[in-house]
Amino acid sequence: MSSPELLLDVLRTELRRVGMTYKQLANLIDMSESSIKRMFGQKDMTLSRMAQICKVADISLEDVLRQAADVTPQADNLTLAQEKALMENPKLLLVAISCLGHWTFEQIIETYNLTEAECVLCLIELDKHEVIELKPMNRYRLRVSPAFRWRADGPIQTFFKEKVVSDYFDGRFDGNGETLMCVPARLSQNSAREIQTKIQQLAAEIARLQQEDRRLLPEDRDGFTLMLGFRSWEFSAFTALRRPSTMASTKTRVVHQIGPKNK
Repeated sequence: MSSPELLLDVLRTELRRVGMTYKQLANLIDMSESSIKRMFGQKDMTLSRMAQICKVADISLEDVLRQAADVTPQADNLTLAQEKALMENPKLLLVAISCLGHWTFEQIIETYNLTEAECVLCLIELDKHEVIELKPMNRYRLRVSPAFRWRADGPIQTFFKEKVVSDYFDGRFDGNGETLMCVPARLSQNSAREIQTKIQQLAAEIARLQQEDRRLLPEDRDGFTLMLGFRSWEFSAFTALRRPSTMASTKTRVVHQIGPKNK
């Protein structure tokens, strides 16, 4: 489905949500009801007409555009070539992670030691690598889905494991909204798969809440990162104390969810 079709589908849904009929809309914008039906049926409407309809129906045009962008098919992962390109330039990786956290251009240059020119060049490079779609005034739209994650065997995930994990767990986890748990359990494979499903659902819920909170002011949001592992594992010091007959039961299966610290 093309972008214009998506926009009109979202607009039609929003009109239904506010209880606006084609007949009522026709009266408000001085058009015939048949012309309104034809515009929606043929998927043929100018942006100025769409803005007019949103205004008289008290619908946010920005919300319509955002919803259409959100349902556009997007990738859950970058390609290996894309990840390698990000790893070649630390500043590019920084800006990429900031974009994944929905930071604005202004927030990035206010927070990090980047000039405006450097940040613009990074945005241009991210657009070139199809991570974002760069728009006027240094705005952008992500080209990855809300379920985005780094490649499990990719260079960025490897970098996180080697450098970021230890830094992350150096924290006290006692701040507002923070928590740290280690929950040991003996589970069947079916139960373990159920936990994996719930982890995926949790990641989707975080993506949904982040999308909703984008409407809040920057000062009303803080950067949180979920780093979650679930594996068949035993502390090596405990494994060393095992009886020889039980040594074969140790395994190493890992699932990680790592996200950017957004703002």
